Amino acid sequence: MAQTTRSTRLRNILLILSVIGPGLVTATADNDASGIATYAMVGSMFGYKMLWGLFLITISLAVIQEMAARMGVVTGKGLSDLIRENFGVKMTFFAMVTLLIANFTTTVGEFAGIAASLEIFGISKYISVPLTAIFVWYIINKGSYRKTEKFFLGLMVIYVSYIISGFLAKPDWKEVFKNTFVPSFSFEPSFVLIFIAMIGTTITPWMQFYLQSSVVDKGVDVKNLKYQRWDVFLGAFWTDFIAFFIVVATAATLYKHGINIETAEDAAKALEPFAGKYASSLFAIGLFGASLLGAHILPLSTAYAITEAFGFENGLDKKFKEAPVFYGIILLFIVIGAGIILLPNIPLIKLMIIAQEINGILLPIILIYMLKLTNDKEIMGEYVNSKLFNVIAWVTVVFIIILTLILLVQPFLDI
Repeated sequence: MAQTTRSTRLRNILLILSVIGPGLVTATADNDASGIATYAMVGSMFGYKMLWGLFLITISLAVIQEMAARMGVVTGKGLSDLIRENFGVKMTFFAMVTLLIANFTTTVGEFAGIAASLEIFGISKYISVPLTAIFVWYIINKGSYRKTEKFFLGLMVIYVSYIISGFLAKPDWKEVFKNTFVPSFSFEPSFVLIFIAMIGTTITPWMQFYLQSSVVDKGVDVKNLKYQRWDVFLGAFWTDFIAFFIVVATAATLYKHGINIETAEDAAKALEPFAGKYASSLFAIGLFGASLLGAHILPLSTAYAITEAFGFENGLDKKFKEAPVFYGIILLFIVIGAGIILLPNIPLIKLMIIAQEINGILLPIILIYMLKLTNDKEIMGEYVNSKLFNVIAWVTVVFIIILTLILLVQPFLDI
């Protein structure tokens, strides 16, 4: 009897390991160059005061990502495919054009993060960016889905550097835990806008498209849905666990000494006088790893979404000649995204802000599509949303719409 129980446990563990990947990779890739910059600004500007918001966002992220993964497992189709089938070509075209612009500007930001992080170690962007672009294309073009996913999972180890940086910063742990569970809010415009940015960089439209497509590409069977859910929940926890330590590291050092930053590399450089050279270097290494992962995922996400929306062949298990549009989009994003970084005087911060604003506009629309699809019994059968998931998802949608409106109105206000 005991042997049977052990065999069952071993089989369950192997099943979990075979399914794990899409949720963990998708959520982790969300901590990209602009994400790290945003979390670093949260810590440097407001200390530990927004940690409670990060805790709540983690719950919303887990629910939304589970919906996307469940749709992929149950239907065997990507999100773009389902949107086209159920909402028509015009709405699909609008969503794809907006997603294309947002993803492209974010991809540029990834290569900016690669350039900035390696410049801290004395490597010129004219060397790092072209070499990285070639490497990204090689990994995507030469690997199967499973090989590429293993590479992505391997990159996640680099994120541990932020956990170490957080401890090296020697934070006041009593204050950290207090602010994680006790909400505090300010109606100061700067506080509201950074709070919006924190939500916008944690839950993005491209994540839903990529996650659902990668679940389909991996071929996860409906009988393994419960294991796919664990993958998604683990991903949501892991990505915001890393974000938590980025906020903690910058709050314990930069906020304490009144230093404001605008970019992730600013944070890496500013940490050294207060947390030591190792913390600074680890922060820069984390930025490189995060940007490298994002430089793979963003072009992939875009290629999946557009090819599904308009009926082209796609998938990492296909060769270039079998899916030329799919690989063509990826190559175009890599070449142009890297090329822009090599131009002088590029306003990278403005590009990242534009990307976040576009994401903010698109996200509620995509979430409403997802809610309608996941509550349609003809599409999902017995796997429709639970009441709890609907409540959490709709509250998230309404909250994001309100914050997006604030974000859009803010430039016209004299504040």
